Amino acid sequence: MEFKDYYDILGVAPDADSQSIKKAYRKKARQYHPDVSQHRNAEEKFKEASEAYEVLKDREKRAKYDALKQYGARGQDFNPPPGWDSETSYNEKHSAQFNKDFSDFFSNLYGGSSSNRSETPFETQYEFQQRGQDIETDMPLFLEETLVTTTKPISYHLDGKNKTLQVKIPAGTANGDRIRLKGQGGSGYAGAENGDLYLRIKWVPHPLFDVEYHDLILTLALTPWEAALGTKIEIPTLRNNIQLSIPANSQTGQRLRIRGQGLNSKIGNGDLYAVLKVVMPTSTNDTTKRLWQELSEAENFDPRTEWRKSS
Repeated sequence: MEFKDYYDILGVAPDADSQSIKKAYRKKARQYHPDVSQHRNAEEKFKEASEAYEVLKDREKRAKYDALKQYGARGQDFNPPPGWDSETSYNEKHSAQFNKDFSDFFSNLYGGSSSNRSETPFETQYEFQQRGQDIETDMPLFLEETLVTTTKPISYHLDGKNKTLQVKIPAGTANGDRIRLKGQGGSGYAGAENGDLYLRIKWVPHPLFDVEYHDLILTLALTPWEAALGTKIEIPTLRNNIQLSIPANSQTGQRLRIRGQGLNSKIGNGDLYAVLKVVMPTSTNDTTKRLWQELSEAENFDPRTEWRKSS
């Protein structure tokens, strides 16, 4: 089993805070997102970055990983220290076989984390019959895939066999929704019915958009002159690119609403909000410095007048 250095994968230090980890993940996701990247191994690298983010964003998973990291380095064959298996519960160890989204290292460390056998008691028809066990596992879903009804494959290991099913995912499926596949769980005993397979929908974090309920949030960087003078900018949506008018004298934090460009839901489409962020140039030359000076003298503006009102 190959050891995964999640800090190295995201390019962050072992003491990185959650904001730095999120920023690093977004950079990797934007670079390798299969919809936009031309990289030969884009999908593999995107999944690797997503796996690293899944661990490092979670306090408990990260603590468990940090405790184990001293025993291995990236790319090496890895065996956990003696006694490590005793820290993993029965359900964790047996649920790993149902997780095909992440690496063997992740599954061994967290027992699949997102998959677990149901603890629902067996239902019996006769004294010696036992209903098959229910299974629950995550199904990753890109935000783009929620816009229309789609069919996706799901593969899992059950009763010593590999099974692959084609699953219909309705448009507007929300994060956390559960899809029941009747009879696709564990085999029943002595003629009893099979258990069911439950797929728990898990949205894959998008490199550009944050999600608020069924609305999407896009941070839109502006130059000071674009904010001051107003402009038109082509921005991405999940469906296509559109032209957005930026009004003159726009401010950082201002939200521009684009109706109907959010996620699908049972009550209609959400909206897309472009959150404006004015970004200063990182350097100036003599000409730009002179122009800034002329602007400061020509524009009688004090952004701190509220301080004087309150004193």
